[in-house]
Amino acid sequence: MNANQIINLVMRMFVRKAVGRGMNAGINRMAGKGKSREEMSPEERQKARQGKQSARRARQMMKMGRRIGRM
Repeated sequence: MNANQIINLVMRMFVRKAVGRGMNAGINRMAGKGKSREEMSPEERQKARQGKQSARRARQMMKMGRRIGRM
């Protein structure tokens, strides 16, 4: 392996981790992490729970997409 290949390998690793963290941060923000449980009304709690479930499903779909992309 020459130096260029090693640099590309390391850069891909960092970019992959950064993109993953960015996606997770965006999903968490969309899921509605804001108010504490005591501050929410029952309707807001239900919406927050649904948002978290949707976020979990979105993360699972991202993982599946990456697996399919490798094939």
